[in-house]
Amino acid sequence: MNDLYESITIVIVLYEEKFKLIYKCLKELKNFKIIIIDNANNTELKKDIEKEFKIYKYLSNERNLGFSKAINQGIKNCDTKFILNLEADCIINEENIYKLFKALNFYKDCIITTPTMYNENNQLTPSGGTLMEKNLGYEILKLEGDTCVDFPMTAAILFKKEDILNLGLFDENLFIYYPDCEIGRRINKNKQSVIQILDSKAIHTMGTLKIKNNFKNIFFRNYYFTLDGLIYYYKENLHMPHFKNLKKKIPSLFIKSFLNIFLFRLGKSVECGSKILAYFNFKKNFLNKKL
Repeated sequence: MNDLYESITIVIVLYEEKFKLIYKCLKELKNFKIIIIDNANNTELKKDIEKEFKIYKYLSNERNLGFSKAINQGIKNCDTKFILNLEADCIINEENIYKLFKALNFYKDCIITTPTMYNENNQLTPSGGTLMEKNLGYEILKLEGDTCVDFPMTAAILFKKEDILNLGLFDENLFIYYPDCEIGRRINKNKQSVIQILDSKAIHTMGTLKIKNNFKNIFFRNYYFTLDGLIYYYKENLHMPHFKNLKKKIPSLFIKSFLNIFLFRLGKSVECGSKILAYFNFKKNFLNKKL
């Protein structure tokens, strides 16, 4: 296993996760180099983690850079040939990491290997799948062997640093949603592959975003899901149906936003407002520009 430990750096991007969640992830990884990118700049969390675990590099950002910029930051700070991107709500042990490593070295033209995901009750959960524009998205695949998928779920992906650098890293226009689909699309265009490994098992607890302010949480999810979706489809010139559909809804979203304030349904008001803001941000900063 020494070759494995020396060959792989594990990169974990954090944003307001609880130590209890992170502990479950890190306790399986004590023999690996670990780089943590903290988008919440939580000094107390940093103390708790470094008290329990040896962290190779702990990078704290003054503001939330989003997933894509943060994972790219981690990749650039790695000095090993292989990188395992792991989300804090995903648990994978050394044996299953080795299976990903072995498969990545075995399959020709494979850029990413990803494990088969299970929940804490040992039930299959989504592990990536078919590109979103095919109206399928994340899927629970009942595999009979290792299988090519259009894109991986970024909860656990192993790749060579050189390969991802050659691809141009993750698309930093995408804040948190769709970077997995976008990089999978580029891999497919290059006639390369993403492979889900049948007997590499990971536990994905599907931890939710731990933003303490509920209104901020509602805004964050709806704003970036809308904006990132428009950007993703725009890159492939598939955005117009989504853009036109949202444009038609803008007047009613304005009305619903104000109406829900008077009805004291502030969460619904924030949800409507976030989609309106995403529409105008996309129109001003991305539409008719080369990405």
